[in-house]
Amino acid sequence: MDTIKIQLALDRMAIEDCINLVEKTEKYIDWIEVGTGVIKEYGMTAVRELNVRFPDKTIVADMKTCDAGKHESIQAFKSGANITTVMGFAPNATIKQCLEVATEYGGEVMIDLLGIENADRVKEIYTLGARLFCLHVGKDMQQDGELATSSLFQLVEGLEGIRIAVAGGVTDKTASELLSAGVDVLIVGGFITGNTDPEANAKLLSHATKMN
Repeated sequence: MDTIKIQLALDRMAIEDCINLVEKTEKYIDWIEVGTGVIKEYGMTAVRELNVRFPDKTIVADMKTCDAGKHESIQAFKSGANITTVMGFAPNATIKQCLEVATEYGGEVMIDLLGIENADRVKEIYTLGARLFCLHVGKDMQQDGELATSSLFQLVEGLEGIRIAVAGGVTDKTASELLSAGVDVLIVGGFITGNTDPEANAKLLSHATKMN
């Protein structure tokens, strides 16, 4: 079994703060997510800079592509991203374009299932060739009290050869249930980025993945 990956979600912060946070936590994280808010603020500059500063980490450009799949994927991969994201509600044509570009650049596409409640839709995306899915409870939903739990895994039941990422209020306390359910990538934001001692919390989460 592959080791569980920890993806640090960097969002709503300056590039310098992103770099500072990764420097403090890099020995405990595997993937660096350049969040949608950072990309909207700084464009591909943020992706390029984090790729240059941390060449040994997997860079996830959280593009949340809904249209123009080919163009946006090329932007991400040319800027040094290893993975780009596309929304599960995007048209099949858009998802196919993202997957084709990823193959061309030797990268991957993560399908963000935010707002998707129908497992049949996930199966349809699977038939297009997607193999990396993100079960996602959004920030606004979290403010209403929703958090990522193992119940989300119903969306991907029966799909073989896939990897599953989970995002949505992930902490060292919620990690155990998610790990038992079969998560491959824990996406964590505020638990690390919003803490006065981000390194300590990154270490806690890393320890939780090894205890499972």
